[in-house]
Parts: sequence; C-alpha cells; structure tokens
Amino acid sequence: MKNIYAFESVEELQAYSKDIEQLNKKLVAYQALLEKEFGLDDLPKAIVWTSKENATTIFSNTPVPAYTNDVRICMSPIVQDWREFHLAQLEGQRNERIEKYYSEITLDHVFCILAHELTHHLQLFIDDFDDGRKNSIWFEEGMCEYLSQKLTLSAEQYEELVAVEGKLIELFTEKYGQHSLDEFGKGSYEATSLTAIMIYYWRSSKAIKYIVEDCYGGDIHKVFALYYEWDKAGRTVPLTEYFGVTAL
Repeated sequence: MKNIYAFESVEELQAYSKDIEQLNKKLVAYQALLEKEFGLDDLPKAIVWTSKENATTIFSNTPVPAYTNDVRICMSPIVQDWREFHLAQLEGQRNERIEKYYSEITLDHVFCILAHELTHHLQLFIDDFDDGRKNSIWFEEGMCEYLSQKLTLSAEQYEELVAVEGKLIELFTEKYGQHSLDEFGKGSYEATSLTAIMIYYWRSSKAIKYIVEDCYGGDIHKVFALYYEWDKAGRTVPLTEYFGVTAL
C-alpha cells in the first residue's frame, strides 16, 4: 500500500510522522495475520493520512475520521483527534470512567481503528463496497471491530474497552438504541448525532463477541461459515434472528 500524506503543512506532517511509522509497522504484522488466518488477498491501494478535520470535511462528510473503500483507507493518525472524537460521544454527560479512559487512549487504540479499516477488505465478507450492504452490515462492522480489537490489544486492554463500550450502551440505549441491528446502514450514517451512529458499532461488536465466544467457543471460522449458509439460503430471516441476537 502506498502512503499518501494530506496535511496542511510540512510541520504538521513532521509532527505525526513517527506515529504514522509506528502505525504502518503494526499494520504490516496485522496484515500478515489476516493473510494467514483469514485469506486476506485484496488490499487497498493506499492509505491517505490526514487530520480529523480534513477527513470529515474534505475527503468525506462522514463524522468518523477513518473509513475505507475498495481503493484506499483514509485515516487520522492523531491521538488527540481520537481522544476528542470519543469524548464527544458522551454528549456532555459526565462519567468518570469513560472520560478517563478516552482521555488517556494511546496509539494502540488508534491502531485498532486502522486495523478495523483493513479488516473490511477480507473476502470473507459477502457484500462488496459498492453493494447496498443491506441486511448484514452489523455483522461486518461488528466483526471488523471484534477482530481488530481482539487480535491487537492485550487481554487487559480489550476487556477494559469492552467494559467502557458496554457502559456507553447502557447510557444511550434509551435515546438511540431502540432500533434493530438489522437497520444498521439504513440512514444511520446520516444521523445528526455522532452517538446515534456509534451505538450501532458498540452493539454490533457486543453481538459478535457473544456469537463468537459464548455461542461457538471462539471459532470465528464457524461463525463465518454460518454467515455464508444464511446468505445461500436466501436470507429468509433477519441475520440477528438467525444468530439469536435480536435482543442486543
């Protein structure tokens, strides 16, 4: 993959060059793991490194400063960008544990986000980038969250992240979490609230963790096999019903 830099000054690029180098090194190792364990063989052509502001106003209008398509990943490598992004999800509510966690996140957490974007390129996912990606986007997004976090963070880091996102689900379910996960993608990215978008990610990740670990003993390939069976059978029931996660 090529590295393309879209910063507004040489000084800004220099300020984040070491972090970008570290992220690239970690990505090489994660890419090798995806190739070995999950058959990754179709990479994006480039990573566009830029600021949160540029990512969300110039390259796209999505409020999340990391995204991918079949050609390239766009990503902010700036830890402070991501601290501010995650803290904004609280919508002004005070929660000491969540605030402390997100105000102290490191490059390890930022790498999870980059790894999430690369995971989207697994051929194991049925829908292509240019498809409508209907009926199962929660599965793909949740699996990208699960794999990128579970395979790159320490066990302690991962469990703390799960706990924090669980608390966020508790805080915002009444306000934003009343829709089925099967509705993820049906206008969810046009929501005016960042939290209304992100709660789908937290819930999807929770659902995949439950399916993989509680239902199938950690066998990710079994879960993918069942996902393919659901598709080949004609998607006759919602995927949440098929996997028994309608309540999540």
